[in-house]
Amino acid sequence: MPRPTSKIDLLVAIDKERGALEALLETLTPAQMVEPDVVGAWSVKDVLAHLIEWEQMCLGWYRAGLRGETPDLPAPGYKWNQTPELNQAIYEKHRDRALDDVLAQFGASHQEILGAIRELPNEELFTTGRYAWTGKNTMGTYFVSATSSHYLWARKEIRKGLRAG
Repeated sequence: MPRPTSKIDLLVAIDKERGALEALLETLTPAQMVEPDVVGAWSVKDVLAHLIEWEQMCLGWYRAGLRGETPDLPAPGYKWNQTPELNQAIYEKHRDRALDDVLAQFGASHQEILGAIRELPNEELFTTGRYAWTGKNTMGTYFVSATSSHYLWARKEIRKGLRAG
């Protein structure tokens, strides 16, 4: 599937990739979801917490842009070339959370980011320069990365890790 370039394409991609990820998750027992070393050292639960954190960071960037602010990208204290370190910090922040808590937030965070996307007109999502902080990218580019592309990555990595285990 090509990278979305419109609101409709983005919503379709999100629905497709989230549905495929959730279908995979439905095949797993709670014990399988907390088993370490599925994706590197991470459990499936840790991957889901990672997805939640990136969705919430993206929403934060969007809200900062609405206020006319320039968000710290990707997060305060991190540059894009430090994404592995940021991802490790996210893992450490969430690794001790209960599975039920992560699953509940996984659903709530998804609904929150979907709601934000649905509220935005296509032009606001996919017009370059709409938000000064996005530079050559569009807000839609960031939403794609935090949703459909990330769901696809997670599904592939989880499936690969489960086969190897």
